[in-house]
Amino acid sequence: MRNIGIYYAFWCNEWDADFLPYIEKVKTLGYTQLEINGGTIVDMSHEDRMKLKKEADKYEIKLSYGIGLTEENDVSSLDEKTRLNGLNFMTKMIRAVGSMGGGTIGGTVYSSWPKQLPKGNRRLDYLNQSLKSMKVLSKIAEKENVILLCEVLNRFEQFLLNTCDQALDFVKEINSPNCKILLDTFHMNIEEDSIIEAIIKCGDYLGGLHLGENNRKPVGLGMMPWAEIKKALDKINFQGSLVQEPFVMSGGQVGQDIAVWRDIITNPNLDKLAKDSATYIKNNLA
Repeated sequence: MRNIGIYYAFWCNEWDADFLPYIEKVKTLGYTQLEINGGTIVDMSHEDRMKLKKEADKYEIKLSYGIGLTEENDVSSLDEKTRLNGLNFMTKMIRAVGSMGGGTIGGTVYSSWPKQLPKGNRRLDYLNQSLKSMKVLSKIAEKENVILLCEVLNRFEQFLLNTCDQALDFVKEINSPNCKILLDTFHMNIEEDSIIEAIIKCGDYLGGLHLGENNRKPVGLGMMPWAEIKKALDKINFQGSLVQEPFVMSGGQVGQDIAVWRDIITNPNLDKLAKDSATYIKNNLA
């Protein structure tokens, strides 16, 4: 059975959080994986990281790490100082995750988020800067037992990797076993002609799958074709993790960044929603 995970920010309005209590919580709710903020991991002491790892081991919860690099840490920046700042930040994150036993770091590891193509600039220039950075970071990841997952995002949040085809060209150019693709059904629903064909096309390059309904409610409460998605995953013998990223609460930095301008579900019982969704994923995707 594939690992079933959930993103901690389902319960949060701010990106920085104490992740420790969520480990037992997600175990109780039926998950085998918790995805947390990789940026926070960078700032934690080694002792706190080890405490987090010990708690995860206790409850047999796999940890994975997500990041949307900020503008000052943009590894695709045309400003070389900014790009090098990003390399330094990502190197610290990779080594921090490596010290905890390794794992996946997914998201905009290749650029910043959210980011629009500046007027008058060329996508290719940013792409080349990103490739230069990712070739360096992938080598570091190989030494630290870390897999970098380049997430394919919709056009309103990023401009470098919007489709599976673009991501395939990107990771093939990097040519590292520790750099793969992270697809997300929410973003694919906007950009891909066929979610199913995109998954199949990714094949062995698919390192992880984020689950999101069309409206970012918990899995099972929207219109996504989960039965067909499972068939595509089975066809490529996908053994990676399924991590859902539901966002239903407005407010705080999370609501601002994700563009949740209204409560998607009124007075939600978040734990019950997460538990019911875990059951749905087990029955329909794992």
